Amino acid sequence: IELYIVFDALNRILGGKNITIARSLVGNYITSLEMAGCSITLVRLDDELTKYWDAPVHTAGLRWGI
Repeated sequence: IELYIVFDALNRILGGKNITIARSLVGNYITSLEMAGCSITLVRLDDELTKYWDAPVHTAGLRWGI
């Protein structure tokens, strides 16, 4: 639940700067032993990257659009 609190805070901060979060993943996708805190990655999403992001995925860690 803590990751969703961080995501909500980030969404509010970026929204105040007129930045829209178009796609998001919140969860334990990349972890490390004894890692404290969280990691946030932001990418400027253009049409080409949106096409790749929205493409079907079928891996051990992610699945959508199938």
